[in-house]
Amino acid sequence: MESCESLGIELVLNEKDGPAPCCPHGPTLLFEKVCEGGSKGRRFYACSACRDRKDCHFFQWEDEKVSEARQLAREEENKAKLPPFTHKQYCARLKKFVGLLLHEKKFCVECQLLLLPGEQAAHSSHRLSEVTSAQLRRPSVLLRPLENKKSNAQYLFADRTAHFLLNTLVSLGFKKVLCVGTPRLHELIKLRNLEKKDTPMQSLLLDIDFRYAQFYSQGEFCHYNMFNHYFFGGEASRSVLQSFLSESDGDKVVMVADPPFGGLVKPLANSFSLLSHAWKTQQSSDNSVAEMPMMWIFPYFFEPRIVECLPSFRMLDYQVDYDNHPLYKHGKTGRKQSPVRLFTNICPRDLVLPKEEGYRFCSVCERYVWSLNKHCAKCNVCPSKDGREWKHCSACEKCVKPSWKHCGACEQGCFNCGSLKHKRKVCPHKDTQRTNIKYISKEKTGK
Repeated sequence: MESCESLGIELVLNEKDGPAPCCPHGPTLLFEKVCEGGSKGRRFYACSACRDRKDCHFFQWEDEKVSEARQLAREEENKAKLPPFTHKQYCARLKKFVGLLLHEKKFCVECQLLLLPGEQAAHSSHRLSEVTSAQLRRPSVLLRPLENKKSNAQYLFADRTAHFLLNTLVSLGFKKVLCVGTPRLHELIKLRNLEKKDTPMQSLLLDIDFRYAQFYSQGEFCHYNMFNHYFFGGEASRSVLQSFLSESDGDKVVMVADPPFGGLVKPLANSFSLLSHAWKTQQSSDNSVAEMPMMWIFPYFFEPRIVECLPSFRMLDYQVDYDNHPLYKHGKTGRKQSPVRLFTNICPRDLVLPKEEGYRFCSVCERYVWSLNKHCAKCNVCPSKDGREWKHCSACEKCVKPSWKHCGACEQGCFNCGSLKHKRKVCPHKDTQRTNIKYISKEKTGK
């Protein structure tokens, strides 16, 4: 038991002391406990994708010696959790499946698997459904969404948002779209190509959900973990990515990523930077652009962390909606305004937000903003982050949420750690996330 009182857990990146141990989700990440006064606690490895150890129980102290028997057992467990088929096998199965008659095309709802005729008897006690050609082109509708908020949550874009993204990318002249965790956008691009509208776009889906391998070729999908930049297909998948990122004949590349909202910002930013670096290596020496054009979709309250990790990114006012999220969608069951935004390194002026949905152009800020985001002459910005009209507080000398009231009796301290001795900007713990605490409680029990 350690003597220090833990304030939280900090991710440790760029360690070069050898490869990290692996769990079923690929290489684990190294974390460090942060104690009172800024001192560091004992380091440990934990799953990159799952923040709750109920979903992935991997835990190992950095200085722990793992026995050969335990290592072998761990490797066997990792193998047992691999997909039932390789991507090449899935592609061969799809080719046979497409050639079947409609009444022969069955999908097992329980196993989430396209079935060939000889396999249907083994699934006779399961719920089976017929699969049409239209459903094969829309697997995100056919598959049951994964909804674990802390790991692989799949909240699928509403059609309004998916079409806005596609139309925006087309208007900006992009010909290749790297879809990181955005299966619905990937589908929409492929459907657009089938309709033969304008110039075809290429799309590559990187997603941790291996079920999509049933529907896409090896050049259209890679099984990928965006929290540790891990390709489950190894060098073959990395080669697919490298080939896709190469630009020729004006084929401009853009990345659009939609991570689970419970994910940690720091490892995501690191993975996106590595994808950008991979893109940069494919460019000619006379290309002065430092980064691949990118869009990162995340809630607005993560703005400080995202901009800290990726300084070239700016947050747009566009409100992203989802079909299957209980809150982040329009309608009676959702919020009036979604808190999910677009973060991008593309010039905000070039991203035209739809006037018919309530956006306008601010000539001072040189970007499109939400109708209630009024420009403040004192701050010289359109300050609203959450979609409401903010007000200027003279005492704070900045704009604040409309529900906030300045309290002269309170001494305002650090919003990160609560200390009254400093502000958040100079907080020694500002890189620490205090909410990733499931690991601590499990360490103490050893479970």
